[in-house]
Amino acid sequence: MVEASLDVAGLVGHRYRADDYYEVGREKIREYARAVQDFHPAHWSEDAAGEFGYAGLIAPTTFISTAAMLANRRLLETVLTGYDVVVQTDQVFEMYKPVLTGDRLVSDVELSAVRRIAGRDLLTITNTFTDRTGDIVQIMHTTVVGLTSEDVNADISDTIERVIMSGLRATSRAAAASAGVDGLMVPDPDAETVARLSPISRTRVPRTMPRFEDIAVGDELPARSVTLTRGDLVNYAGVSGDVNPIHWHEGVAALAGLPDVIAHGMLTMGLGAGFVTGWLGDPGALIRYGVRLSNYTVIEAASAGTVEFTGRIKSVDPDTRTAVVVIVAKSAGRKVFGLATADVRLA
Repeated sequence: MVEASLDVAGLVGHRYRADDYYEVGREKIREYARAVQDFHPAHWSEDAAGEFGYAGLIAPTTFISTAAMLANRRLLETVLTGYDVVVQTDQVFEMYKPVLTGDRLVSDVELSAVRRIAGRDLLTITNTFTDRTGDIVQIMHTTVVGLTSEDVNADISDTIERVIMSGLRATSRAAAASAGVDGLMVPDPDAETVARLSPISRTRVPRTMPRFEDIAVGDELPARSVTLTRGDLVNYAGVSGDVNPIHWHEGVAALAGLPDVIAHGMLTMGLGAGFVTGWLGDPGALIRYGVRLSNYTVIEAASAGTVEFTGRIKSVDPDTRTAVVVIVAKSAGRKVFGLATADVRLA
């Protein structure tokens, strides 16, 4: 495993551009909003979105992870092949432009960092999303821990093959093999056109319910409690494309050393983002969202699980009318988020 780790470390900087664009669909936004239980009207109604100044439905904060799942598959299944399971540990979203219905987004994928901690590899994958204007819309940093048969039951790979969605592996291999073939391809990331960070999210006038003058350091957000069932996990797996069986198959979860099926880390992050934007009133007023996962939310077959969200204002900046919110998520008395912060702009 040490040699494998050294090989992986040598891949830092490996990058490619996804072989097709991702078109943001109106119904996909609604499906995702339902999956993360975010019922802000700007995700559901064009008229409501228009009242906030958006030209179409605005996607929830963590929606972009669905496009990243597709873009990263080639990296995970043709480059980082030495792991039986990867488990998410950290996530950062940087928002520069609202993601709206009809956007065509292209992802540059990079293995941006590898660290070895406690005998395990922590891999950071960076997705940079640009739109048709060449502007950078969002940047997403995902850190996962790579687990091998030394860390989990050796039978896990065979078990996953028996229960995974039919055609998934074949589709991934075909997509990887087609890279570079004529079709719906996009320019090479080293092309002369240089993308720039869109200024929109940091210059548009936010339409938040709390105004900057109404908040102070130490203020607490209204708490929110969310119920999750196995059905919610299966739905999120289908909507997001994250079909890892540890989220819906008890046998695979046990082979991975888990006490039972657990909720997707990105699902709990999506719930947490909605907790913040629900307080803000304007989904596009959240400009950075970072979460470190410290525990998991167990969802038993016979009963629903609960995640409780609280938050407080950590700091404010009068020059930019921004604030940093610290978010706490707990399930069954355990902290699910080790550290979670949201940078927000206020009217």
